Amino acid sequence: QVRLVESGGGLVQAGGSLRLSCAASRSIFRFYTMGWYRPAPGKQRELVATITSGGSTNYADSVKGRFTISRENAKNTVYLQMSSLKPEDTAVYYCRAVLNANYDYWGQGTQVTVSS
Repeated sequence: QVRLVESGGGLVQAGGSLRLSCAASRSIFRFYTMGWYRPAPGKQRELVATITSGGSTNYADSVKGRFTISRENAKNTVYLQMSSLKPEDTAVYYCRAVLNANYDYWGQGTQVTVSS
């Protein structure tokens, strides 16, 4: 059982910054690909950013150059540094940990609201 707890969300003005954190409950965290997701207009969750166990990253086109994902394996924690925030970034952000199709876990989400 892997438990993920997100934190760091809040209200920020457009152009501001936030850093989200996701803490995992188990030391095997280091083997997992970690990611951040948010709902698309149809409410299905879409990828924002991912980072593999080897440190390779992937970003949605809409956040490239503004968001940075990183991980600190010794603390079982993944971060999402968000800068130059836009109102359209407003969403609940979910943390995800994936080892393979049989090991796929989600956090409960943290609300990010960007005002214009």
